[in-house]
Amino acid sequence: MKFLRVGDPGHEIEVVSFDGARAIDVRPAIAAGADPTTIEGMNRIRDAVAATDANIDLATVRIGSPLARPGKVVCVGLNYRQHAAEAGMEIPAEPILFMKGPYTVQGPNDVVIVPPGSEKTDYEVELAIVIGRRAEYLASPKESRDHVLGYAISDDVSERHFQLERGGQWDKGKNCDTFNPFGPWIATADEIGNPQALDLRLTVNGDVRQESSTADMIFDVDHLVWYISQFMTLLPGDVINTGTPQGVGSGFSPGKFLSAGDVVEVSISGLGTQRHEFVDFVRAGAGA
Repeated sequence: MKFLRVGDPGHEIEVVSFDGARAIDVRPAIAAGADPTTIEGMNRIRDAVAATDANIDLATVRIGSPLARPGKVVCVGLNYRQHAAEAGMEIPAEPILFMKGPYTVQGPNDVVIVPPGSEKTDYEVELAIVIGRRAEYLASPKESRDHVLGYAISDDVSERHFQLERGGQWDKGKNCDTFNPFGPWIATADEIGNPQALDLRLTVNGDVRQESSTADMIFDVDHLVWYISQFMTLLPGDVINTGTPQGVGSGFSPGKFLSAGDVVEVSISGLGTQRHEFVDFVRAGAGA
């Protein structure tokens, strides 16, 4: 089952789809107490709509982020073997973690803002894990799947000049507004099956930049959920961005970075497609 939020910004409604084309309004189930950020709640929603006709055409509505606001976004750096190779870096002994603010998350097709002073705005197709049950100090990676609600697409947009050349931590280049297009949907874990056999693809203006598989991940989904739970409590509605494969703009020489007018399309098998245009920042009230 696929969970989405559709409608104008700030006025989205919750829906589910079984085919990715038509959807069912699930607000009555949520009003009755089914929390869509939990595994138990999503199961209640599934039961509630089992015999309901899908009457919302997803091609005719704006698709927002399937999470109104994640609790937190935990990101994993350098988690694909070929990406480490293109960066000229050693395979990490443990996952590299950093955070993105929940406010960076937005709809999969909304515009992405190139921040003022940006020199190296970059793209990163990533498999996102959505947590659906509290995970704290898990005993082993075998316990991880019991805490995964589902999966989605993240574009972990980054500004490399801010991230790598301005001192301090990576957070500087990761937390600009709109820097995490998310969705179009959360596919429940049972629908995806094996998350280590998913194809990833990203294009810029139709040019293929990233094409890989989650099979190339250094630390798999089970390991990441277990590992992160040793350092912070994962709660329903939290997101883990699991890293990006080779082909990022900073991996080319010279770099291939983004500017206003560029259109990025991102897809992962079973998780749909994003399409977002990059635009320049305009200060509120400018020119008034």
